[in-house]
Amino acid sequence: MTQDLYITKKSLELEWQQEHLKEGKYSINMSYIDKKIQEIVKEIIAKEFEEATRLAQQKDVAPEVSIAT
Repeated sequence: MTQDLYITKKSLELEWQQEHLKEGKYSINMSYIDKKIQEIVKEIIAKEFEEATRLAQQKDVAPEVSIAT
């Protein structure tokens, strides 16, 4: 899931670069693209935090096996 978000972010960055090359200056459309990129970054951070939390919880809950048994 986060891989898709990274792909979307990269696509938006490329779109931003193309817009900059076309216009030669910062445009309203580039501002809109910047906002979308920021939203995607927030989603990526949230997803990665959720995944890290879930993995940490799994480690804490994992059963411990004793060699003596």
